[in-house]
Amino acid sequence: MSEPTTSQEGTSRGAVTRSALLGAMFLMATSAIGPGFITQTTQFTAQLGAAFAFAILVSILVDVAIQMNVWRVVGVSGMRAHTLANRVAPGAGWLLTALVVVGGLVFNVGNVAGAGLGLDAMLGLSAPVGGAISAALAVAIFLIRRAGAALDRIVVVLGVLMIGLTGYVAVVSGPPVGEALRQTVLPDRVDWLVITTLIGGTVGGYITYAGAHRMLDSGLSGPENAGRVARSSVQGILVTAVMRVLLFLAILGVVAGGVDLAGSANPTATAFGAAAGEIGVRLFGLILWAAAITSVIGAAYTSVSFLTAKDTAPRTVNLLTVGFIVVSTAVFLLAGAAPVTLLIFAGAFNGLILPIGFTILLWVAWRRRDLLGGYRYPRWLLGIGVAGWLVTLFIGYQFVAENVGKLL
Repeated sequence: MSEPTTSQEGTSRGAVTRSALLGAMFLMATSAIGPGFITQTTQFTAQLGAAFAFAILVSILVDVAIQMNVWRVVGVSGMRAHTLANRVAPGAGWLLTALVVVGGLVFNVGNVAGAGLGLDAMLGLSAPVGGAISAALAVAIFLIRRAGAALDRIVVVLGVLMIGLTGYVAVVSGPPVGEALRQTVLPDRVDWLVITTLIGGTVGGYITYAGAHRMLDSGLSGPENAGRVARSSVQGILVTAVMRVLLFLAILGVVAGGVDLAGSANPTATAFGAAAGEIGVRLFGLILWAAAITSVIGAAYTSVSFLTAKDTAPRTVNLLTVGFIVVSTAVFLLAGAAPVTLLIFAGAFNGLILPIGFTILLWVAWRRRDLLGGYRYPRWLLGIGVAGWLVTLFIGYQFVAENVGKLL
């Protein structure tokens, strides 16, 4: 067989990069729409009704402001977030690493629990057994030879599956779309604890960096690739936004129809069952499991990316990732914490630590052009980032000042 030409090699590398970029976009999206978001959406839609649409809008706008800047700074600099933080202020990267890893671990315990609940609804397995089986599958992904390629394919397939199935339930539940649109901009009620928790569960903690770090590992970096980085971040945000809106509408249709979810042990399963009968419960199980297993993968991958360097041996990275999943699973099986409570708490915690790392990245964009290879950072993008940063500070303040007692 003849040797591949330079053109063929370039085409092959380009295909690999495109696949990894697609994986990065869906890793960001599926991390943001994991079991925490599903649980939060159900609970808060039952609590606020159509007014929850305003919280969805705020979370999407904050997501846009944060992710476009995170992807641009990380991608152009070619450095992971904690490396950049240490370059700005020695030790800041280790603080950021500690916060992200702790938040990721707490969230991942909830992710494993969510996977267990998904298999319970889909196949009737108990949550501990389903969680252990799902964790074993996630471990197997990181033990195969081409773990990166497998990760990309799996999150894309499961992400598309989640969107399709949730879209079906959103249609059959018959939500009041007009009322939802009105309350998106003119809500009857605004709850800052809800907004803080939602942003933390969909943007905060490890989720902030999941897609950007995966993009960096794909080999796409440097000022010359700023345009591709920007397009990829926007596409990932759009995927995330579509899933958030579809899930909200699916639950809203059930709530508007008069179904009481407050007393249910598994309110999302109850909602899907009310919308589509027994098949709805099975679909919920599949959606929740897909969301949970991709989030288990995303939390482990991203948290470990803060504990390693770009030149760390792949085997070492994979073994650390496996260890992270094993520890998360062990905590879930031994602690027996209520999954819903754990996921709500993890979202609030990650929402409070969100401004810390983002502050550092905005500083790099504003004042540290040397870390960006001389790249002239767009002022309009920096302005959007600062606006998003101010929102996170305001929401965090409101949470601490007014609502901390609700979590105690």
